[in-house]
Order: sequence, then C-alpha cells, then structure tokens
Amino acid sequence: MTHTPSTPPEDSLLGPVALKPGLDWSALDHVDTWIFDLDNTLYAAGSRLFDQVHRRMTAFIMESFSLDREAALTLQRDYFRAHGSTLRGLMLRHGLDPHDYLNYVHDIDVSVLPPAPELGAAIDRLPGRKLVFTAGSTAHADRILTRMGIVDRFEAIFDIVAADFVPKPAPEVYDLFCSRYGVDAATAVLFEDSARNLAPAAALGMRTVWINTGEPFSLLGSKGDHIDWVSPDLSLWLEAYLAHLDTAEQDGSAR
Repeated sequence: MTHTPSTPPEDSLLGPVALKPGLDWSALDHVDTWIFDLDNTLYAAGSRLFDQVHRRMTAFIMESFSLDREAALTLQRDYFRAHGSTLRGLMLRHGLDPHDYLNYVHDIDVSVLPPAPELGAAIDRLPGRKLVFTAGSTAHADRILTRMGIVDRFEAIFDIVAADFVPKPAPEVYDLFCSRYGVDAATAVLFEDSARNLAPAAALGMRTVWINTGEPFSLLGSKGDHIDWVSPDLSLWLEAYLAHLDTAEQDGSAR
C-alpha cells in the first residue's frame, strides 16, 4: 500500500501496515494510553453502519426544514465544511437542540455488526489504558460496543456531549479530552479513520494511526507528516503490532 504523504521503503511494510519512513515499532514502547475513535475505526467501514447514520442525518434535515433530499444533502455538506460537523452548523445557525438530533440520527440497526471477540482479545493485550474518543454520543457508542462484545474493554467514552458539541479536529477538544482523563499526550496513541483528526493529536505529541477506509471523509487531511502508521483496518494493525510484541518477548526485550 502507499503511505501518505510519501511511499515508505520496502522494509517498512509489515503485511497490511505501513509505517512512516524512519519509524519502527519501538516508537510505541513508551505508550500507556490507547485512544480509539468509534465509527469506521473500532468497527470496520465495510459494515456500512455509518451509512445508516448519514441517511438519518439527511432525513432529519429534510423533515426539519421541509427540504427535498438533494437540498438537504447540500445543507448537510455545507454545514460540515463550514462548522466541522452538520450538528454544529444546525446548532449555530438554527438553535437546534443537539440531543433531539443525536437521538434521531443514532436510531440505527446495529445488528449488522458481528460480535468481535478477537478484536476484544487484541485490545486486552495492549499495555495500559484504553479510551474511546468519539464524535457520536455515549449511547451510540455503548450500543455499538455492546453489540460487538467489547464495551468492557474501555475505561471511558468521551463523546460529543462531553466536548460541548465542538467537533474534532478543533484543538481545544483534544486538550479537554487529555485534561478530563489525565492523559499525557507524549505517552498516548490515537486511532482514527479521519486523517484530518490526527493532526491535533500529533501536534500534542501523540503517536497516530490512520485507519484509511478509502472513503472521501477518511482521506481529508491526509497530506502532511502527522500520520505515523496507516492500515485499512484496526484488526490488521493490532495483529501486526502484537506480532512485534510476541517477537520482543521471545527475544527477552519485552516492555
């Protein structure tokens, strides 16, 4: 695969995982906090689960403003571009109650997600704390993680309500997250499907893993040096990293 923003040397390719040139797994030896985005990160984008959310966002706008689908999609895109999220735009321009919106757009069928015991076991093996940092609601995250059977793997969920409805990648949200949970950015790593949401984390000193789904939203902000690893799927990245830990243990150099 091709790493963004440049093509890594051959020896940096570990199966489906690409490392930034000059980086190796030892860059994670000091990490004690593992931070995960939710949608299209903790579950695979191939489930098309977030498509349900996107359709309900459009339906909410159609019903609220008596718009046809194309006009609603245009407003949805415009508010996302101007305000970082459609929700933020609706709040600022129309005084929308965000809880009504979140309850509506997250009323989706999570049964399309299979249980993920192997993912849960892999997350268990990561040394240190595990936190969820989502632009959705805690209720939305709980439903998804419970369906996957991994809800008990995480210490806490920091959601859009905790962020005072300010969306990523606003830098102040990352500061608030770190302050809330006592996270030292220098010993943390963030997993995200949206490349642009990794830039503030890297600026704070976090290591970053981009789950590149290939979708336009995922590709936004993918140019720059703020991405340390790229993988098309979280499970594949974890498999590669845990294989490194196994080798390190065998060599007697485990952390």
